[in-house]
Amino acid sequence: MNKIQFDNIQETLYTKTLSNGLTVYILPKRGFSKTFVTFTTKYGSIDRMFEPRGKSEVVTVPDGIAHFLEHKMFEKEDGDVFQKFSVNGASANAFTSFTRTAYLFSATDKLYENTEVLLDFVQEPYFTEKTVEKEKGIIAQEITMYDDQPDWRLYFGTIENMFHEHPVKIDIAGTVESIQHITADHLYECYNTFYHPSNMVLFVVGAVDPDEMIPFIEKNQNGKKFEAPHTITREFPTEPDTVAIKDRTLTMDVTKPKLNVGMKCNHTNIEGEEMLIHELSSALVLDVLFGRSSTFYTEAYDEGLIDESFSYDFTMEKGFGFAMVASDTDQPEKLKEKILQTMKDMRTKGQISDEELDRLRKKKIGQFVRSLNSPEFIANQFTRYTFNKMNLFDVVPTLEKLTMKDLQNAFQSIADEGGHSVYTILPSDQAQ
Repeated sequence: MNKIQFDNIQETLYTKTLSNGLTVYILPKRGFSKTFVTFTTKYGSIDRMFEPRGKSEVVTVPDGIAHFLEHKMFEKEDGDVFQKFSVNGASANAFTSFTRTAYLFSATDKLYENTEVLLDFVQEPYFTEKTVEKEKGIIAQEITMYDDQPDWRLYFGTIENMFHEHPVKIDIAGTVESIQHITADHLYECYNTFYHPSNMVLFVVGAVDPDEMIPFIEKNQNGKKFEAPHTITREFPTEPDTVAIKDRTLTMDVTKPKLNVGMKCNHTNIEGEEMLIHELSSALVLDVLFGRSSTFYTEAYDEGLIDESFSYDFTMEKGFGFAMVASDTDQPEKLKEKILQTMKDMRTKGQISDEELDRLRKKKIGQFVRSLNSPEFIANQFTRYTFNKMNLFDVVPTLEKLTMKDLQNAFQSIADEGGHSVYTILPSDQAQ
């Protein structure tokens, strides 16, 4: 077991890679009664083209299969896994993102019993054609439900606008049509390829003793048989820097128009420290341009172009990245022009002062340190950083050493007008 001390944030991380390839991380938190445990595989919705274990040719699986598989993992021959967690007083959940699938629970008691339930159900797949067919109806209803949610349509509509070929443009759940093609054989093929311990991370944070938990996990894993680790081959289409659709409008049953401006990142084939520097720099750039102390925010709010729904964000994984600026607004055209003009002004004459960089840096560090008081935040973020060869606890020292050049590079990666796209949702009575 390795022990890593992060003196600047007073955290100690314990880690060990087991003989089957599973990497375990333990983060004890003094004074906390609740513990969070996540069991995550590096497999998400974008992994639709890959070489299955034991085969030498790339296959393309139906869209939405990673999310479908997540659902099916909870159903076993002897009943529903949620019931087992409930009996042990734990709250369990799972989620699928573009790049990972996570299974998790939180509990204040029976930590080891619940950890064993988590490990066992994720490592014991059970799929039949009958149960797969039943699940299609359930997930189809979920897809239809999200299709009726304006904010979800705004978010994914903007992504669809930005990307030509990359599977990030495909809804994580797939479509009602695509999931009809999923079979039990598909699920086993994906499971056997991506759910090997060597492609997974177990992370425990909260009221936990590493000297007891790691041997407990090791004993559980030693009692199971796994095939040898293998290298997973994924394939992704070539994606241009330009957007697929510059501007699109949808009408829905909303009381107020919604606007989202997407800015496609053209510097995405990175990982590790380079990715960490780039995404932290991008977050600071967005703070400069659109934060509450920015000229844009003051003017847009005073002009009534934005309200409390206003938000901005930067998303990055290896192979894709984008910024979004969104708000409910009674004047979508004016807001669109103001956002795009803000980007144009920064391209032509913008300059971030050293004082502004230092102020934003300190603000970000303060926000991050406060977030470390939340085991939920740590549990949800740690694995994402790990899979991208970063460490969550390197955020503070990386922020402290960011330079003006780092921020300039980050801005340039989203500055190109050819990478900007707009998605608008209008109330039905405003349809032209």
